[in-house]
Formats: sequence, C-alpha cells, structure tokens
Amino acid sequence: MSNPLSAADERGLKGLSLDSRLRRAFFDLPASTIWELAEAVPTRARQAGLTYWRDGQEEVINVLLRPTGILAEQMNYFHTVSVTLLEALKRVPDMFLDNPAVRDVVALTPEEEAWLRELWTPAHRNGHCVYGRLDAMIDFTSPTWKDTLAFVEPNLVGVGGIVLIPGVEQVMLDIIVPALQRVAPDLHLEGTEDSREAFLRELMDHLELIGRPGGAIALCDYKYSGDGPAEFAALAQYYTARGHRVFYIDPTELTLRDRNGEPEVFYEDHQIDLVYRDYELRDFINIADEGGDPAVARLLFRRNQVVSSMAGDFDHKSTFELLTDSRFAHFFTPGERQLLRRHVLWTRALTARKTTDPTGDEVDLPEFTRMNRDQLVIKPNRSYGGDRVMIGPSVSEAEWLDAIDHALLEPGEWVVQRMARMTAYEFPIVQPDRSISVQPFYMVVGFAPTKYGTSILGRASQKQVVNVAQRGGMCAVLVGRHSERLK
Repeated sequence: MSNPLSAADERGLKGLSLDSRLRRAFFDLPASTIWELAEAVPTRARQAGLTYWRDGQEEVINVLLRPTGILAEQMNYFHTVSVTLLEALKRVPDMFLDNPAVRDVVALTPEEEAWLRELWTPAHRNGHCVYGRLDAMIDFTSPTWKDTLAFVEPNLVGVGGIVLIPGVEQVMLDIIVPALQRVAPDLHLEGTEDSREAFLRELMDHLELIGRPGGAIALCDYKYSGDGPAEFAALAQYYTARGHRVFYIDPTELTLRDRNGEPEVFYEDHQIDLVYRDYELRDFINIADEGGDPAVARLLFRRNQVVSSMAGDFDHKSTFELLTDSRFAHFFTPGERQLLRRHVLWTRALTARKTTDPTGDEVDLPEFTRMNRDQLVIKPNRSYGGDRVMIGPSVSEAEWLDAIDHALLEPGEWVVQRMARMTAYEFPIVQPDRSISVQPFYMVVGFAPTKYGTSILGRASQKQVVNVAQRGGMCAVLVGRHSERLK
C-alpha cells in the first residue's frame, strides 16, 4: 500500500501544476503569436520604465516571455517570513551598540560608528523605517517549496525594483496573459502587491510617526551618475501625478535654512520632511568631497527623517551570521528563531577563528572553508550587483584557496556562505532567425516586504550569478488561483 501525500505535498503539487499549466499554455500558442509577443514585450517594457542606464546609455531590460506562477498561500507565507526577517534586521543597530561580539561580526568604519553613536537615539529604537529587498533562492514548483526557500543576502538601502516590479508585472498582464487566456481561459493570474503604493504608504506612515504628516519627500540618489535603473525619476513623476509632494534629487542639492528659529532641510525652495536614500552612510560622511554639506545628513538622521534608517547600513552579508549563530539566539523570539533557522543560509565573516559549521559543530573556519568548496560561496561583505561572487563548485581549487588567503588578509571584507540550491527554470527564447528554443535560466527572487504586503522581483540569468546589473533579465512572478480543471 503506497503512502498518501501529505497536505503540504498536495498543495505543492498544485503549485507545480500551475506553473506546468503556464508552460503548456505558452507552447500551445502558434509560433507566429510567440514572434509577435517577442516584438511587443520590449516596446511595452520601455513604456513601463523598465530601463537601465549603463555608461550614459539607456538600455531596455530584458523581460522573459513567460511569467512564473505561484499560489496565494505561497504568497502569504513569503510575506510572513520576509517581514520576520526584516524586523530582525531592524534590530541590528541596537545589538551593535549593546554587544561587542556583534561589532566583531558587522564591523563599521570608525567614522560610521561615530555617527551611529551620536545620531541613533531612543526614539529610533521605538520606531524607525527600513524599506528593503531580501534576495532568496526558491523552487516555486517543488512539492516541498517551503524547504527550498533560502535567503542569500539583505539589501536595505536604495533597493532596486520599486518601479521594476509593477512594471514587469504590467507588461505580462497587458501582453502575455491575454494571449495565454485565449488558449487556456481557466488561467487566472494577477500581480503581487504594487511596490510603488506600498512603499509610499510606508513613507507616509513614517511621516506621521515623526510628527510631519503629509510632508514633502525627497528621493535621493546619485542623480547625475548616468548608471543604474532610472527608477527614482520615474517614481517622483508617478507620485507627483497623483498629487504628492515628491522630488527627485542628488544629496548634494540639500541645504539647511532657518525656519521659525529651527533648522530645516530644503531642496531649492521646498522644505523636505523625509528623505529616501540610495546613498550609504559612508557616502554622507564624505559628501563634502562632492560639494554637499554633511550637517544636512546629521540633522536628518538625528531627527529620524531618513528611510532607510541607519539600520540600512547594516545590510552587510555578515548580518546573516547574527541570524545563524546560536551565540546571538537570545536577541530573537522562539518563533523568529524557527523561521530564521529554516530559511536563512549559514553565513560567516571569513576570518581566522573558530566558529560553528552548518550542523552546529565547532570548526576552524578557514580550514572548513578550504575543505568544503563544493558547498560554499565566498562573497564581498558590503558590495552588490553580483560583484566578485565566487561559487565554489564553479572555480578551481587553486582559485578557491587564493580567494580564502585574500579574504584572511582583509578581515571583515568577505563572507563565506552555504551555497543555496539553484533551480533552473525553462523559458522560451526567440532567436534572430525566428526559431523558438527553450533554455534554462537560474532565478533569484527579491522579496520587498511591508506591513501592507510583499512584492516579488524575479531576476533570471543563464549564469549562476544573477543580477540585472550583470545583464540578466527579469521574470514576472504572478499570483494564480486554481480552477477545477487544474486540480
């Protein structure tokens, strides 16, 4: 007698059937229709603002033609786990100030630590805002999909995707989903939480918290750099068209003025009440080199007028050591520990010391790293964009040993992490000769959680290091529901 499937397995298989249904429906389309879709998607992507500036040139981000489908219960679980992880990360500034062992794991520069100690107040502890994206690997189609969810790193300052997520979803809903429904009318798909609206609501809530309800917001990044997604300009335009006072600025354009005997921050003639930054604390510290005034940032941080707060500057990859080492378990509730243990990858700052391995046994960390290349990854601690990530199985032993030796010479600059299971998803590709092939892509998903819901950024590449900055593509993750025919 065969063993029956568990309820979780039954639900997982439904997820598998949904994504399989999407694949089958796409390839039921006539080749001529697929060609038309391949031509229409880039045009619609440009209209939706899915562009990336590279060396001063605007490129349309590649959008894969087939969306990935998940179920509402999966979406709810992702929201619960993502909010739990984000709330844990928001506690790191207080952990840092209170515990020397934490300072060893997520070291700041002396200048950063001085600013934190000067400007982080009890008011911040009671209420501060971090808008982040938590990058993870997952096999959406596995019957045991919960067990495949593994977070690889936090991104807590100036995260990309606020415009890109609803943009790529709208491209799919406008162009691809209607075509799919012509061959599979029982498919019901919708987008995730609109990140533009959830993000704005978070900012508005924080304005109320700090006593400046309805105040003016500045979206602040390297406005004149000519590189990266053109998101802040598009966001400011989107919000302004809806009656909100939102400005897109370079941080060097902020100044201090006296208003009723108190200093206030201004952009041109507009008082600014809240700043959302794609600008690290260490850049604010050195902003005088760019012609800006560091006193502006000091005032904004002290008054809790910055999102993400200083907690955003602890988006070191080594923060995951705080979440995966039993030394720090007392900082978290039993429920938090259960979720973090299940879904956060074992991570350690790569230094010469003893620590615990993924099973909890004490090991010499450099020696453990040398002996387990096939299951580990080495990454820069505070970089982003897929920069210098070394996946153990994909490099030679000599390269791996050199990377370890290099990391040991730069304490705090590198981490070693258990390698996540990478799932290859199949996507249709239209070749220049109009032939259609099916090719495997690796996918990394970024969860952007707020109390209002979670948005999902899907990025795909045929390389194991997946990032839009590395010329990867975007994949829409849409929420579906089953009809009787799918059961």
